[in-house]
Amino acid sequence: MRIGADVGGTFTDVVLETDNGLFSTKVLTTYDAPEQGILDGVHQVVADAGADLADLEAFIHGTTLATNALISRTGARTALVTTAGFRDTIEMRTESRFEQYDLNLVLPTPLIERRDRHVLSERIGADGSVLRPFDDNEARALVEILAERVDGETYESVAVGFIHAYVDGSHERRFRDLLLERLPDVAVSISSEVSPQMREFERFNTVCANAYVQPLMASYLGELERRLQAAGARCPVSLIHSGGGLMTVETASRFPVRLVESGPAGGAIFAADIAARHGLDAVLSYDMGGTTAKICLIEDQTPRTAKTFEVARTHRFTRGSGMPISIPVIEMIEIGAGGGSIAGVDVLGQIRVGPLSAGSEPGPASYGLGGAAPTVTDADLVLGRLSADTFGAPGIDLSEEAARTALDAGIGSTLGMTSDTAAEGVVEVVDENMANAARVHAVENGKDVSRFTVIAFGGGAPLHAGRLCDKLDVDELLIPPGASVGSAIGFLRAPVAYEALRSHHALTSDFDHQAANRMLAELADEATGVVTAALATTRQADGPPALETERWVFMRYAGQGWEIPVRLDAAPFDHLGGELLTNRFEKAYEEFFGRAIAGLAIEAIGWSVRVATPRPPVDRIDRVAASRDVATQRSRTIHDPTTGTPVTASVVERDDLAVGDRLPGPAVVVEPQTTTWLSSTQQAVLQADGCLLVTRQEAAS
Repeated sequence: MRIGADVGGTFTDVVLETDNGLFSTKVLTTYDAPEQGILDGVHQVVADAGADLADLEAFIHGTTLATNALISRTGARTALVTTAGFRDTIEMRTESRFEQYDLNLVLPTPLIERRDRHVLSERIGADGSVLRPFDDNEARALVEILAERVDGETYESVAVGFIHAYVDGSHERRFRDLLLERLPDVAVSISSEVSPQMREFERFNTVCANAYVQPLMASYLGELERRLQAAGARCPVSLIHSGGGLMTVETASRFPVRLVESGPAGGAIFAADIAARHGLDAVLSYDMGGTTAKICLIEDQTPRTAKTFEVARTHRFTRGSGMPISIPVIEMIEIGAGGGSIAGVDVLGQIRVGPLSAGSEPGPASYGLGGAAPTVTDADLVLGRLSADTFGAPGIDLSEEAARTALDAGIGSTLGMTSDTAAEGVVEVVDENMANAARVHAVENGKDVSRFTVIAFGGGAPLHAGRLCDKLDVDELLIPPGASVGSAIGFLRAPVAYEALRSHHALTSDFDHQAANRMLAELADEATGVVTAALATTRQADGPPALETERWVFMRYAGQGWEIPVRLDAAPFDHLGGELLTNRFEKAYEEFFGRAIAGLAIEAIGWSVRVATPRPPVDRIDRVAASRDVATQRSRTIHDPTTGTPVTASVVERDDLAVGDRLPGPAVVVEPQTTTWLSSTQQAVLQADGCLLVTRQEAAS
C-alpha cells in the first residue's frame, strides 16, 4: 500500500496503489497550505479503497513549491557571501544576449539583491592552490554584519559561493562553521556541496536558489510529515528529485533545489515505464496539466538527462532568460500551455496563450470559482471537447456560459469574432505552441520527432495529443490508464537514486588515472550514502537490493565552450586511461556531430556517479489488433480542427471498452479525470494493459 502525491499549479494528484489496484483523485491545489490539499486527497483515496492509513508502506511526494517560490520570489530573506571581486556575478550573468536583436533587452533580476551580497578576500585558484588564505577575523566581522537587522528583517538563510570552491571547499566549510557558531538558527548552503561544478554564474545561482527556498521547504516538509503522522500514517515521507530518484526528507531539506523539477520527473518515469511495457525505444513524453506542458525524449526506455537547466524564464520561455540551476535533471522542455493557461490578444492583434495561468485560484472562468480570463479549458468546453456531465473533478461544475463570456470579453470583442471562433483560435494556438516546442527540442537533440511514439498524460494532454500528433506527423499515440495522474503514478515507479557530480579538469594526453579513480570513488561513496540512508527508512521484504552504478565523464575539445557526456564502465582506470577516454570521446562526438576532429587536445571537465536501486522487471505487452468496432449510443457536437467544422462525435466511457475494441473518430473517450479526443482522421484500439492506442485511420487501414 503506497501513495504518490503530486502538487501541481492547478491540481494536486493523489494515487493509492494496493493489491486491489490503483485509486486516484484530483483536488484543487491549496496554495496557502499545500499539505491540506494532499491530506484531502489522501483521505479520499484511502476511503475509496476501504483501507487503513496505518498500513501505508510508502508516501512519495513531488511538489512545485520550490519552483513557485523561485518564480514568485517568495522565498527567505537570503544573503550571498562570495569572493571579493565576484559580488556581481549573479547580476552580470554570462553577458550573453538571449534575444540578440532586442535593443531594449533587460536581463532578469538576480535572486539576491546587491545590498544582500557580501564578500571576503579569500581566494583559491583553479588548480586548488590557495592564492589568498582564509582570514578568520575578517570572516567573524562579516558574521556580525549578517547578524544585524536589515530593513527590520534578519537573514533567514545564507548562501556561500567562493571562486573555485568546486576544487577545494575548505574555505566555504570554515565560513559555515563560524556562521553557525554565531547564528545557529540560520540556514546555510555552500556551493561545494550543493553544486561542486565549474562556471561561477551557474554555481552561484544554484547555491543562491537552494538557500532561498531552504527554510520554506524544510518547514513545509516537516509540517507535512507531522500532519501525516497525526492522520495515522506510520511510514516516512520520500521525495522525488529532479533526476528521477527518491530521497529522504532530510536530504531534500538540505538540497531543496533538487526538487525544482520533481513533479515533471515523475511524469517522465511514468512514460518510460509504459515505453518498457510496450517495447518502444523512441518515445515523446507529453505531459499537459493545468499550468504547463512538458515534453521529454525517452530513448531505450530511459529519459534523457542533463546536469543543468533553467527555471523562471522571463521571455516566453526563451533559453538564457531564466535562472540556471546546475543539478542533475531529467531533460525536458516546459512551456506555459496548460488547461489553465490564460489567452488574450497582443498588440499585433494575434491570439496568445500563456505563460500566465489561472491556476486553482481563481481557476478558469468555467470553474465558477472567481476566474474571469479566458483559458484553454474554457475553449475546450465551448468547442464541445469537454462536457460538464463528464468533467469529473470533484466540486467543480463547468459553466459553458461563463466560458463563452470570458472568451467574448478577452478575445471576441477585440477581434470581432464569436466565442466559438475565439475558442478555435485559442486551441489551435496552444496546440501549435506545443508542437513547435517539441520540434525545437527534438532538433536540438538531433532527433526526427516523426519517428517517435507519443505517450500523453496529465489532465489536459489526452484532449490535445491527437492534434499534436497531426502537427508533428506522428503515427502513434498512447493514452495510458490513469493518464490524468500520470506523474503521481510515476512516483511509485521511481527508484531510490542519487547522482553526485564534480568538476575536475584532466587532459587525456596527460591523464592522472589514480587521481581520477580516487575522485570517482569519492563520488560513489557520496551517492551510495544518500541511497543507503533512503533505503534504511523503507520496508524491504527481501532485504536491501543490490545497487546499480552509472559513471559518466563530460568531455570536449580544448577551447570548446560546452561538453558532451561519455559513459564509463565499472572498471577503474589504468595507465592507459587517457587513451581509453580519447577513443570513447571521439566515438561519442561522431554520434553527436557526425565526425570527430583530428589533431585537437581533448579534456575531461566534469564527472558523475549515479547510484540507484535496479529497475523492476516489467511484463511486455503485445500489440493488440482491432477485433470489433464499438457501437455507441451517445454523441455530441464537437469542433474538429482537421476538417475545420463541427462534427457529430461519439461519446464512449473508457470503462465500457474491452481489449481489442476499435473506436473510430470523431469521438471522445471520457473517464472520471480526463477526456481523450479523436479527430475524424484517427481511431483508437484498447490494448491489453488498458492503454488506448491512437493511430491514423488511413495508416491503420
